[in-house]
Amino acid sequence: MDYSIIFVCLMGMGTVFFGLVCLIVLTTLLGRVCGRDHPSAAPAAAVPEAAPAVDQQELIAAISAAIAEDLGTDITGIRILSVKKL
Repeated sequence: MDYSIIFVCLMGMGTVFFGLVCLIVLTTLLGRVCGRDHPSAAPAAAVPEAAPAVDQQELIAAISAAIAEDLGTDITGIRILSVKKL
C-alpha cells in the first residue's frame, strides 16, 4: 500500500482533532457530574477570604532588594515613590 503524504497528514490531523473533541466532551461531562455531587461547595467558594496583612515596610524592602539585585546596584541608591497592587 502506498499512501500519499497528504492522506497521512490529514489522517494525523483528523485523529488529533477527534481526540481533542473527546477530551472536551469528557471534561464537560465530568464537570457537570462532579458539580451535582457537591452542592454545598458553591456557596463556600463565594465567600472571599481575608488576605493576610502584609507589612508595608517589609513589602517596600523586598521590592527594593529585588530591584537592586536585578540592576546590580546598592539598595541605598533606590527610591520607591509608590506601590500599586495589580
